[in-house]
Amino acid sequence: MKQQLLIGIDVGTSGAKCIVMDESGSVLASSVQEYPLFTPRPGWAEQEPEDWWNAAVRGLREILAKVPKEALKAVSFSGQMHGLVALDAGMRVIRPAFLWCDQRTEKECAWITEQAGGPEGLLALTNNRMLTGYTGGKLIWLKNEEPENFERMRIFVCPKDYIRLKICGEAAMDVSEASGTGFFNTKERCWSDELIRLAGLPKSIFPEAHESIEEAGRVTKETAELTGLPEGLPVYYGGGDAVIQTTGTGLLKPGTIGVVIGTAGNVSMGLDRFYPNPNGALQMFCNNEPGRWHAFGCNLTAGGAYRWYRDALSEHSVREAERTGVNVYDLMGREAEQSRPGANGVIFNAYLTGERCPYPDPNARASFYGMTLGTTRQDMTRSVLEGVVYSMKQIIGIMTAFSPGEKVIASGGGSVSELWRQIMADVFELPVYTVSGASEGGAYGAAMAAGVGAGIYRDLPEACTILRTETENLPNPANREAYLEAFDIFSRIYPALKPVYDLSASYGY
Repeated sequence: MKQQLLIGIDVGTSGAKCIVMDESGSVLASSVQEYPLFTPRPGWAEQEPEDWWNAAVRGLREILAKVPKEALKAVSFSGQMHGLVALDAGMRVIRPAFLWCDQRTEKECAWITEQAGGPEGLLALTNNRMLTGYTGGKLIWLKNEEPENFERMRIFVCPKDYIRLKICGEAAMDVSEASGTGFFNTKERCWSDELIRLAGLPKSIFPEAHESIEEAGRVTKETAELTGLPEGLPVYYGGGDAVIQTTGTGLLKPGTIGVVIGTAGNVSMGLDRFYPNPNGALQMFCNNEPGRWHAFGCNLTAGGAYRWYRDALSEHSVREAERTGVNVYDLMGREAEQSRPGANGVIFNAYLTGERCPYPDPNARASFYGMTLGTTRQDMTRSVLEGVVYSMKQIIGIMTAFSPGEKVIASGGGSVSELWRQIMADVFELPVYTVSGASEGGAYGAAMAAGVGAGIYRDLPEACTILRTETENLPNPANREAYLEAFDIFSRIYPALKPVYDLSASYGY
């Protein structure tokens, strides 16, 4: 049998990842190319789409130099969700892209919700709240605050869709990505014409929405010359990273919980049918597999909180890493291991950029609680790891209303940490596994979707049979009581501080 190779491209927040995978699931080449994030005002987050494209071009050139091009069969995509890339009539970018973590649209989201008849009316139309990170509020903000740019806009897409546009010339979107705009009828898997009308937006600016495994087009001659991709290579739609990176770990059926610790923290469960969203507490997306859905909850800072802690409060670890050549996160992990479960009473809530789930609140702020004269740096380091997991446990508590949790599949950069995985197993009281391909993130799921589109796999469930278990962490009963107590305290912090968060926001903090 001839070798069949698949390409996955993931447009992340910190960089673009490109991989080449064979039909057995082995990754033959991988490249990550970084780009900057801009915060022109507090709470704002923007990037230049051309930075994504230039990074993708560099990454594609790098990986394609290592594999036989004649074996390439398809390419597909993953990418940070909820961003807004506004395009003019010539498909040119009008302004920097708004990102998923941008929090400027609180008023606009409230207005959209009001137009829909309140939260219940909105849920009836989309099965989702209009969160500040979603694309929908950004559209209204653009209309209100930059009307000249809104008038120039002929269509909008999300980050990965812009890269697909550059590769095959198709300005469109997949259903998992569209679910995260806030204007999509996830039950019927189509745009909510009624909500679009109520918001006073032209339907023409909304791109066509397709299933993830559908073909979007073929690699153009211009793109082939620039990237090294074969001209005419089939291009498939792919999916938003919150969905497709867990698809790439086998997360398609109820009972299996996916936990991704990347910049943000994602908790997910595949659903075999449509479910109403309980009080809008979760985000309910269309799955990458047609006829399936995806329950999702997001903490806005997970691995991002640990990175912030490294940069702001762990200069000693950074210097030690530079001196010894040891990975700085390995050094921080050794430090955290010197504290005990529960971090000796120190509790960190990671609301560094507001929060989304279980508290959709842009005013929320991070804090360390429980510090005394006896608190050590080791306690603080461990508390950051534990605080992220406590927040994820809150989401799991909501999600298991659909199906009891049986096991956790962990992925993302944080899953590399043995300590972090064990904290998850102890706090969740569930076995935690990692599987092959998880370290490649959304790019791996994108390559699997490309394989289904190209006919290499019958469907995504069959594609998932290539996955292999790599690590297992079982709950340690000796740590159960300490974590139950710490989680109880953690769960009381947000309700107690909510009035303070709002007061700080009124002062501009």
